[in-house]
Amino acid sequence: MGVDRWNPASGDAPKKEVLQALTPAQVRANATAKRMLRKLVQGEAPPTAPMRIVDRLAGSPYANFTIQVGQAEESARKTIDFALRLAETMFRYGAGALEVETSIIAVTAALGLRHIEVDITNQSVIINYAPRDAVPITLLRVVRSWTNNYAGLVEVHELVTDIASGGVSRDEAYRRLDIIIKKPKPFPRWMVSVAEAVFAAAVVGVIGGTIFGALVAFVTILAAGQTARVLGKWRVPDFFVTAISSFIVTIVALLCFMAKLPLSPSVVVAGGILLMLPSGRLVSAVQDAINGFPVTAAGRFLSAFLTFGAIVAGISVALVTGAVFGAERLNVAETITGSLHLVWVLVLVAVATVAICIAEQTAVRLVLPTVAVALIGYLVYYFCMYLGLGGRFAPAVAAVVIGMLARIISLRLGAPQLVVAVPSIIFLLVGLSIFRAMFVMTLTPEDSVSGAVGIFNALIVILAVAAGVVLGDNAARPFTRSNGQKDRRRNRRR
Repeated sequence: MGVDRWNPASGDAPKKEVLQALTPAQVRANATAKRMLRKLVQGEAPPTAPMRIVDRLAGSPYANFTIQVGQAEESARKTIDFALRLAETMFRYGAGALEVETSIIAVTAALGLRHIEVDITNQSVIINYAPRDAVPITLLRVVRSWTNNYAGLVEVHELVTDIASGGVSRDEAYRRLDIIIKKPKPFPRWMVSVAEAVFAAAVVGVIGGTIFGALVAFVTILAAGQTARVLGKWRVPDFFVTAISSFIVTIVALLCFMAKLPLSPSVVVAGGILLMLPSGRLVSAVQDAINGFPVTAAGRFLSAFLTFGAIVAGISVALVTGAVFGAERLNVAETITGSLHLVWVLVLVAVATVAICIAEQTAVRLVLPTVAVALIGYLVYYFCMYLGLGGRFAPAVAAVVIGMLARIISLRLGAPQLVVAVPSIIFLLVGLSIFRAMFVMTLTPEDSVSGAVGIFNALIVILAVAAGVVLGDNAARPFTRSNGQKDRRRNRRR
């Protein structure tokens, strides 16, 4: 016996016999189809609803924060003061804008404050607290100085993690932050100076220089570093300090060339200026732009290009000075390729990575993991170049690997990702190409077109490296989700 079909156009309700004729599986299928159709039409949330600020913590090490119970509203000013001081410390120690923002959000949310808004620029942090039916509070903190202190940044990261997991009160957090700020750096100043010189010597070896050239670079960087410290005490702007340092490096290489010594002046200059090149700052600027901080990114881009200009100015003055005294014109912008065996190159990369970790004041327990990440990244870069992926794609692939390993290793060791990632990408040499292009445009106007093309290509490589580090950081998030739970269990055992 047939069943009458229900015609929706008729307006009649479906007969009871029709509903009874449907099997349970058909009923569930109809319900599922209705839910899917409703999601497609309406979406998960109203399209105009603003995103909550705590949603910015998704994917960060502080995603699973714990709200401490207390009279948060009555002591909001103290909490905001602490958050601003924390942010200023992180910026001074070299943290990126995203790391600073997530730390502020995690700390204020864990200490019980809602209705917080954070605005970060290149050198200032603004926190606005506007609870309902109360007078809003807006505080500003300006960062006026910077220093290399990755070890301090690691300790600040641990402090924020403990606050977010509910293991530290605000008063205890104040005390711990004071200890971090007043704590001396892990390496003395003389060791940092020697490490910078060792880094330059190792770079000369990697890019094809001789032992004598590495020795000259070592002595030159020692002299340039001491000069830069004296000028810093005299409050000379960084632009002129960088220009004078590059002038010293070039003059020494030029004098050795005039004395017919067995070295390549261009290799010595390239090795000497690599530590001055703002490669890490450029990568950080691109990362800030990708992560949604255009003002901070613009400020860092401008600062980086001023540094490039200072380096080019110092080298140009040195070459003109040498020409006045009859020296031959040098091509310090020539393309340099290494000739050492891969094993020796890896040894030099390891030595240089240790040196850059000391120069950046990295925590001692993170030096060896950083060296391991740098070696793996350089091997990926080397084999990508061997397979013919090109000078643009190979650094990007290596940066993705470095970004993934840096996040996994650093978070397991209680440190932010950039502490491991930044020293590990130095040997991708993203700064030398843009320096060559700016040098060509400055001293050889007839080749300005090739210089402009060189700057464009260099910026593409820098963008690829920065995007690769960010992509690797995001790709490694599924492997680091359990860190918040481990931190909470650790705090409960205290």
